[in-house]
Amino acid sequence: MTRGSGSSPMRKQPLFRLSIVQKMMLISLLASVFGFLLAAIVWLYAQGDFLVVGVVAAMLASSLMAWYLSRSFSQSLAALEVGLLNFKDNDFSVSLSAQGEGDFDNLAQLYNQAAAQLRSERQFIYQRELLLDKVIQNSPNVMLLLDTELRIVYANTAARQLLHQGQLVEGLSLKQLCASLAPNFAEFLLGDKEGLFSLGEAEPETWHISRGRFSLNNQEHNLILLKQLTRELNRQEVAVWKKVIRIISHELNNSVAPIASMVNSGRLLTQGIDKPQLKLIFDTIENRTSHLSEFICHYAHFAKLPLPQRRLVDWHSLTAQLGQHYGFSLKGDLPQTPSYLDTMQLEQVLINLLKNAHESGSAFDAVTLSITDMALPQSGVTVCVEDAGSGMSSEVLEQALLPFYSTKQSGTGLGLPLCREIVEAHGGRISLQNRQPQGLKVSLWLPNEDA
Repeated sequence: MTRGSGSSPMRKQPLFRLSIVQKMMLISLLASVFGFLLAAIVWLYAQGDFLVVGVVAAMLASSLMAWYLSRSFSQSLAALEVGLLNFKDNDFSVSLSAQGEGDFDNLAQLYNQAAAQLRSERQFIYQRELLLDKVIQNSPNVMLLLDTELRIVYANTAARQLLHQGQLVEGLSLKQLCASLAPNFAEFLLGDKEGLFSLGEAEPETWHISRGRFSLNNQEHNLILLKQLTRELNRQEVAVWKKVIRIISHELNNSVAPIASMVNSGRLLTQGIDKPQLKLIFDTIENRTSHLSEFICHYAHFAKLPLPQRRLVDWHSLTAQLGQHYGFSLKGDLPQTPSYLDTMQLEQVLINLLKNAHESGSAFDAVTLSITDMALPQSGVTVCVEDAGSGMSSEVLEQALLPFYSTKQSGTGLGLPLCREIVEAHGGRISLQNRQPQGLKVSLWLPNEDA
């Protein structure tokens, strides 16, 4: 018997070979002869016959022959027994060597083939488990596996970051884990409901929770899956708005272009007519079509915003350029960690936010800008624009990031939605929050990524 993934080379076959069945028959015959000779010895001894020595010699010879014939058979059975015990312990590394026995060698060959197949299948399953674990650990969805006592057996990276600040949670009970969570969040985790629920008040997030039960290693387990849907819903919402804007822009352009052309033709045809009212009509039509074209252009730019072109950001240069457009006070130090963002798009976002801050009724020196490094849970920068203006009502806060929504009489409703589109294209997020006692705080989080 040898260790390894392959079997030993087969021994040279003898000229005279008995099968296992034939050996068993011969051993049985010899055992019968042994019994007969033993009875004969007893009878001869009773008769005083001196042939006893010869009979004993014959008996020993037959015993030795029986032992020799059964020795290799016993070894082969012992080797097969050890191999099957290893199978029972999920050890498939044992191979059986040939013993020069035809029937046993066939069994050994079949055993070795089965061991090789089991080794191959176990390696395949192991690789699939590694791949599955890699996918689960890198999934943004939260996954918790619990036993029947609601004790955590397995949790992926997203679960540890969301529920326990990145620390291990295996071994904790679900109740212990929920002790440090928001009450409504803990209620959903500990309950048995499935579906959508919201977290937070100032910046509500939409989550979906699903549950399942299954048997693993003959034990019942509970599975909890949490998926953050806020960004996905926002993405779908913006996609719908973009489609609407493209359709409206297309139809308006098809109408505005002929009107502008007709105005020019009308001016040429009426050059000889001295009518002030006629000139006023043409000027009014021309001004309104020009304004409408510019209006359409702004919405088309929002609907076709290019992907960010990431470059290393020079924060000192960027803040100096922003100060030429709108004044602000810089809070804290600028980031020392390199950031790779689209500088032009980021500048456009900050100009819009600073413009809104100055138009909010805030004092000039109360408008502040801060840019801070963030190391956890993911490296990035947080940019905050704060003012001391009138702030926003709860209704306005809910609608402010939607296209077409504006509280200004001459507003297009694209400023904040464009900011949101740029920030989310960078993989970040934007949030609005009223300050106390007054004012508004707009926060941007932007991940650090290489160009």
